[in-house]
Formats: sequence, C-alpha cells, structure tokens
Amino acid sequence: MQTQSPAYVIGLDYGTDSVRALLVDARTGAEVAQAVHNYPRWKQGQYCNPAKNRFRQHPLDHLEGLEATVREVAAKVPAEQILGLAIDTTGSTPGPVNEQGQLLGMLPEFAENPNALFVLWKDHTALAEAAEINHKARTWGGEDFTKYEGGIYSSEWFWAKIMHITRQDEAVAKAAYSWMEHCDWLTLTLTLTGQPLAEFKRSRCAAGHKAMWHASWGSLPPEEFLT
Repeated sequence: MQTQSPAYVIGLDYGTDSVRALLVDARTGAEVAQAVHNYPRWKQGQYCNPAKNRFRQHPLDHLEGLEATVREVAAKVPAEQILGLAIDTTGSTPGPVNEQGQLLGMLPEFAENPNALFVLWKDHTALAEAAEINHKARTWGGEDFTKYEGGIYSSEWFWAKIMHITRQDEAVAKAAYSWMEHCDWLTLTLTLTGQPLAEFKRSRCAAGHKAMWHASWGSLPPEEFLT
C-alpha cells in the first residue's frame, strides 16, 4: 500500500490584540505547532483615543505578525509539505486603499494618520452615520437593505465608518480608490494576482453582513442610497 506524503496547513487567527498561527496535520487534524504575536503599536495605544471611541490599527502590526508567526510554525516541517494557509479576522475592520490595493497608511504621506489605517471593529466614531443609514433604510422608499442584518445597521460596520472618515478627512477621501475589509486586504496582499482591484473577489460574508450585499438585489446598495 502506498504511503501518503505528509501534508500540513497553517491557520491564522487575527484578533484584537494579537495574531495566532496554528500548524495542523491535514490528514489527522493533530496540532503540530503554534505561535502568537502581540501587536506592538496597538499595545502602546498608538492611533487610538478611547475617550472618543476611536480604535485604529496599523497594517504593519498585522504584516509583521503574519511573518513572525508563519516563520515560527513553518520551521517545524519541510516547506514543501505545507499545502495551504487560511485566515480569519475580526470585522468589520475596513481600511482605505489606493488603486493597487495598498492601504493608505503604508504610504509616507499618510503614515501617521489614524484615518488612513484599519478602523477596528470596536471603533464607534460613526454613531451618527449609522443612525443616518438606519433612518434612510426606513424612509427612502426603496429596499430596506438592513432587513437581513437584524434591521439595524451598526456603527461598527463598513459603510458607517467610511461615511464618517470621508466627512472628517478630505485628504483620505480623495486618495482612497476603494475601501477593503481586513480579511480581503490580507488575501489580496498574500496572493498579489496583479488583477485590477475592481475584479478582486471579496469575502461574501463580510460584504453581506457588514456592507449590505445580498443576492436578492444582486449587488451592494446603489449609489443613490449611499449618498
């Protein structure tokens, strides 16, 4: 009987304070190795203002954590035996990107601007914008785009955060080609397919629950609803 070659996968769990990597035997489910990286800038409270419910994270915390944890667990087995990598993140954690998908906070001109970084799930600076979205969903005379989200759009979610920052920061609003959820940005960064950003396949879960996409209306909410 032919012996199967060893096969491993790596899972990355991005939490609020740290990223954790787990190396698993894909054939048995056995845990082989694990590693944790605490975000240094976040630990220092950089870019945050708790008194104003502002919680932002720098993408370098996430990229440095990815490199450190993957290197640590991958060193336990031959590289050619690692067949895949999966990511989960906490959202809604969107950030503004340029046409190449680079987060604006990675550019020199926005490096210290909290509005150009990831807007963490627990950021509640967009309370007023969420209230506007909820009011419009009930009164604009068209589809209620909140009906598959419990009927209430949260200040923690995608559109409310984008509205808030574009109103507060003209420079970020002008420079942002698009906004991406953390899970999508990490996937884009890891794959670097070279395809136009508009063609990049985004997470259905994040788009559905956080950005009001649904198959029954076939898209995100129309511009007339969002403006």
